[in-house]
Amino acid sequence: MEALYLLIPLSLIVVAVAVWIFFGASDSGQFDDLDGPALRILHDDDSTRPARH
Repeated sequence: MEALYLLIPLSLIVVAVAVWIFFGASDSGQFDDLDGPALRILHDDDSTRPARH
């Protein structure tokens, strides 16, 4: 029972830090473009043709 006196405030602090980190990342624009990086890898940027031998 004495462990709950330590674990409950500790878990509340951990949750508060996680929420603070999430909202900090959200405010900085971390989650603005979720599709761009996933689709960027599919585009072929090679503008040069391979040399014929």
